[in-house]
Amino acid sequence: MKKLLLLAATAATISLAACSSDANVASRNLSQAADQFEIVRRVVFYNGITADYMLTIEGRCSLGNADDPGELTVTCKTGDGQYKKHFLGLSDNVTYFVEQLDAAHVSAHHYRVVFKPSTIIPDIEIR
Repeated sequence: MKKLLLLAATAATISLAACSSDANVASRNLSQAADQFEIVRRVVFYNGITADYMLTIEGRCSLGNADDPGELTVTCKTGDGQYKKHFLGLSDNVTYFVEQLDAAHVSAHHYRVVFKPSTIIPDIEIR
């Protein structure tokens, strides 16, 4: 089963890599590194009417990938096994931008694949 899964992932990676530009591959790898809390970012929320910064979050943070329209979640790693999650509402006058604070070494030629067995086989708590 593991060999079949690895073979399928490898085939998908090769087929996707063949039709993507170097910039797209590097961008995807940077996003994946950020989702693994390897990228230091600054997330700034800005009020377009008052021209004020409302909130700044800095650290090894990942943006929510499945947020509803008008919402944004930011999850940050604060220590070994310690995380904070922020829930923010966006409106027509409030926007945000994300700045990567440090350069990161990622490949522009090879996709990065991260397997997490704990997400495939969940940790079940019985009460």
